[in-house]
Amino acid sequence: MLVETLSTFPGMYESVMGASMMRIAQEKGILAFKAHDLRDWTHDRHRTTDDEPYGGGAGLVMKCEPIYEAYEAICAQGPAVKPHTVFLAPEGRRFDDAFACELARQERLLFVCGHYEGIDARAYELADSVVSLGDYVLTSGELASMVVIDAVVRKLPGVLGAPDGAVTESFADGLLEYPQYTRPANFRGREVPAILLSGNHAAIARWRRERSLERTARLRPDLLEGCALSDEDRAFLAALEAEGK
Repeated sequence: MLVETLSTFPGMYESVMGASMMRIAQEKGILAFKAHDLRDWTHDRHRTTDDEPYGGGAGLVMKCEPIYEAYEAICAQGPAVKPHTVFLAPEGRRFDDAFACELARQERLLFVCGHYEGIDARAYELADSVVSLGDYVLTSGELASMVVIDAVVRKLPGVLGAPDGAVTESFADGLLEYPQYTRPANFRGREVPAILLSGNHAAIARWRRERSLERTARLRPDLLEGCALSDEDRAFLAALEAEGK
């Protein structure tokens, strides 16, 4: 996958994309990453990417001209496939695991990152997707894009060390993940559940499923509405409800 970003602060990506899983994905050849500087497509000596909003108001608005020119130039570079272009904005589709899976199926992604009071509305005609992380505002689209990129790239085959790592995580099957433990088996009197030390893989799998259901019912019951549940799952949830948990 080729992931590109277009922003006024491309240096912000250096530490994130040069560490941990993002670095490993690039070293393995699974991911190629490039941060484009929007100022490279400006035509004044101050390399201006923003201006005052029409109609008045506080702050500055990012200009559409350099964004269009950059987009056209980027599309003409690299692979023949047109990038799936993502804008980060509060009005976008709420980002979730399903959306990350959709984006992970793309060959090429381009993230257009806003700043200041936002982007000239005409630039949004270039967007294939508009993404929001939630009902809050960040200083820049760069920060939001890093979260989306990380969530997407770790879905790519071969990125995570464990082959099924992304499959068993929270939200992968619609539920929160079960609690995890490692050595020591007893820490200051707090013992790891005995079932996890039993070696009975079928029993462990069922225990994990039940703990996942229990956690979700207690902390995020809204997730259960869209989750595929077996008869055994439903019976377990009904027993939990009867117990008042």
